[in-house]
Amino acid sequence: MADWSEIEALKRIPLTKLFADDPERLGKYSADVSGIHFDWSKTHLTDEAIKAFEKLAKASDLAGKREALFTGQVINVTENRAVTHTAERGEGAKDDVASAQALHARMRALIDAIEAEALGPIRNILHVGIGGSALGPDLLVDALGRDSNRYDVAIVSNVDGLALEEAFKRFDPSATVLAIASKTFTTTETMLNAESVVEWMQAGGVEDPYGRVVALTADPDKAIEWGVDETRVLPFADTVGGRYSLWSSIGFPAAMALGWDAFSELLEGAAEMDRHFRLSALHENVPALAAFTDLLYTQAFGCETRGVFCYDERLRLLPSYLQQLEMESNGKGATIEGKPVGRPTAPITWGGVGTDQQHAVFQLLHQGTHLVPLEFVGVIEQADTLSEDHHKTLLNSMFAQGAALMKGKENPDDLARAYPGDRPSTTLLLDELDARTLGALIAYHEHRVFVSGVLLGINSFDQFGVELGKEMAKAAAKGGGDFDASTQDLIKRAFG
Repeated sequence: MADWSEIEALKRIPLTKLFADDPERLGKYSADVSGIHFDWSKTHLTDEAIKAFEKLAKASDLAGKREALFTGQVINVTENRAVTHTAERGEGAKDDVASAQALHARMRALIDAIEAEALGPIRNILHVGIGGSALGPDLLVDALGRDSNRYDVAIVSNVDGLALEEAFKRFDPSATVLAIASKTFTTTETMLNAESVVEWMQAGGVEDPYGRVVALTADPDKAIEWGVDETRVLPFADTVGGRYSLWSSIGFPAAMALGWDAFSELLEGAAEMDRHFRLSALHENVPALAAFTDLLYTQAFGCETRGVFCYDERLRLLPSYLQQLEMESNGKGATIEGKPVGRPTAPITWGGVGTDQQHAVFQLLHQGTHLVPLEFVGVIEQADTLSEDHHKTLLNSMFAQGAALMKGKENPDDLARAYPGDRPSTTLLLDELDARTLGALIAYHEHRVFVSGVLLGINSFDQFGVELGKEMAKAAAKGGGDFDASTQDLIKRAFG
């Protein structure tokens, strides 16, 4: 087991002192990669900390495991699988890349056919999925598709019927394609939603609703058995995990809404970050530096949460996307060897949209008793067509929050108006928000999670923690299950 003693012994030096003691601090702890400026200077990262993490990385064989990721070796040991999401964007084992490219070509051919009205005059894409089968596509369409007039897309994950009915109110069943996204094609919520969409199509006069269904799955046989024609099944490899799957056919609704050129740019932006991560030394490797910073706060300073605040309306779904990516990947209690981890793993990831949250939760962040590392995300290029005052106010608010959290303000005569300061933040500043840059941003976060998982000695690519609740829900639906008195009472109250 790796020795964390040097990291646990690191002292928290005030941020203002770190700046005062090192005039070169900003240059040393910032970088520009793939159209994104990364600034860790307002964190407690130091040369000493980086050296300690590099030593831990060597002991954990991070370099070897990184290469294993990119060469298609089995690193998801609990499920005996390789991890091949990087191959979806062209960075992986030769056979994995070739397979992914062939499946992308299949997806593009179907998109071309739909655009040529092979399924009739289609205007709407109704995508049903849950978890990684919905969060990724939803982020892409919301961030990049606001000005697109190609197709109207609704992505429904919630099994609550109200969510589907909202889409039904928007769409004409005769002009709608149903995309079912499920790795196993057995996900309870997704399949129930899919059945309801088919019934809605039938009720709306569509003679062959199954002829309007596209399946996005790693189990094509299950999709065909359900009723999807083989020509409209878009497979992806079972070595691509759900929360890493937007690069595969799970990205179908995004490719429909944005166009294939944009989807290709998304993949290339991610591939650019892949190459940076794979080839760069750790002290200048942006995903590694981000992971080192995350671990510094969880392991040395006892932080239990991490906040992500996006100062761009188009990135409003990024915090939710990162919640799953980080907490499902690294929210583990056992090591790869099957032993207790014995230390904190993933922090609780949360966040929201910039200025809205300043008037909601920033009170705690500035004056509360919790130390919460923050990540600010902004975009330099103005996207709206209003006066530049809007965009300047937005970005200045973000910059000022980071400065105020770090500097604080003394007020010994009135503690209610005192600000402790020394509150850390990272800032990511995108030159512009386009498909290529968003691809790089998402890949950056994926590799950040991977590095943390390797150093913690856990498997970032299984998710057994979601299974027990699903098993018990199925038992409850069948009227069985060994439930406690409280749960039995709640079921009785709801259903009689």
